[in-house]
Amino acid sequence: MRPKEFDPDDVVDAAMQVFWQRGYTATSIQDLVEGTELGRSSIYNAFGSKHELYKHTLRRYQELKASQIAVLSGPGSVKERVRLLLMDVVEEELGKEKGLGCMTANAALELASHDSEIAAIVAQNFKELESALYEAFSRAQENGEIASDKNARALSRFILNTIQGLRVLSKGYIGHNRRQLLLDVVDVAIQAL
Repeated sequence: MRPKEFDPDDVVDAAMQVFWQRGYTATSIQDLVEGTELGRSSIYNAFGSKHELYKHTLRRYQELKASQIAVLSGPGSVKERVRLLLMDVVEEELGKEKGLGCMTANAALELASHDSEIAAIVAQNFKELESALYEAFSRAQENGEIASDKNARALSRFILNTIQGLRVLSKGYIGHNRRQLLLDVVDVAIQAL
């Protein structure tokens, strides 16, 4: 057990790992006790409920993903930057932590249809990525990299969908050609720009 003093951010990070691995429904308070090394009463006193702690973890997940999104405003062509973003997703899915997917997407699939608070957080997380993509595509249209007759908003939603689709395909496709399957999706998505 931890002493009474603890860093709430550390607890949220530890709980995020538990929820991310198990999902909301399958995570028990005992799982959170073990994952955070806090007692039940400390968890309830600090966060109120499992649900409140989960909301904190979804917000924290988005903060951690901000650096991934930041690549969109970096140097290079927009197509190169979008490819970097998509390849980061591919590497996450095929890496040592494979199978966890996107915590936001997991929350969308598990809870958003019947939990309005979670749905609002999920929508905000998706909107932040969509907005960053839209800004990148709008700038690319201004400098002539992307044709001005393409709908920048639709392209941003398409790439958002592609990112989530890569995660779902990676989870659902079992076989030795998983990498190539994901790379094919990345290539077609870049061609669509």
